[in-house]
Amino acid sequence: MRRLLGGRDADQLALSFDDIPRTADELLVRLRALGLPPRYARLRLTRNRTVMVSFSGGELRVHSAYLQAPREVHAAMVTFVSGRTRAARQAARAVILAYPIDRAPAPVRRAPRTRAEDRGIVDELRQWHDQYNADYFGGALRPVTLRVSRKMRSRLGHYTASTPGGAPAEIAIGREHLERHGWTEVLHTLLHEMVHQWQDETGRPIDHGAGFRAKARDVGITAAARRTVRSRRGVAAIPPAPVTRAASAAADGERPC
Repeated sequence: MRRLLGGRDADQLALSFDDIPRTADELLVRLRALGLPPRYARLRLTRNRTVMVSFSGGELRVHSAYLQAPREVHAAMVTFVSGRTRAARQAARAVILAYPIDRAPAPVRRAPRTRAEDRGIVDELRQWHDQYNADYFGGALRPVTLRVSRKMRSRLGHYTASTPGGAPAEIAIGREHLERHGWTEVLHTLLHEMVHQWQDETGRPIDHGAGFRAKARDVGITAAARRTVRSRRGVAAIPPAPVTRAASAAADGERPC
């Protein structure tokens, strides 16, 4: 086309490394030039203040403040997404998080808290977290904030990574999950979220991909964290936990996590 038209195709999108990307499409062009795999066909800019870069399926999500990041930070994003070694991904993650972003415009929100009547449940979850950490992760996981949420409806549990601003990592468990499905299912969910914590602390992507599924099988749970499965160590030893006064022993049920 250049030979026929005597120059560059006017419809072709080009981006010089000296230019600052202004849109998601322009940033995607830059990342592709830096080696982003073609399977990532979409890029979406976010204002999520706890997750700077994330990806799933064919979509990459990047905090909008990174539009103006220098070339080495954009290159680190590519390595974080597609790096071949854990060390490379950890180094890339450090570069990404070291880039300062302006969080001033964000409204100050109170961090969700566990209600006073649910604190006994949190104490029990903390004991199980300590036990599972010793049994399945060699005691390598760091202490994490545990919370019981009364607002969770569609999710059973959730892991939130720590932020550059100092907010600690957290595992939240739905109060409704405990009431409807009982302690055995809640403990599977806790272990599920601990696998995400392990991904985060070892520099792996926090997702439900092949690495997650392999680790889930290793600790003896399904990827949906809903019942025991066989692992290399046999059936996961998760005895029924004593039901607290604030919890009900509802029948087991299958729900996606």
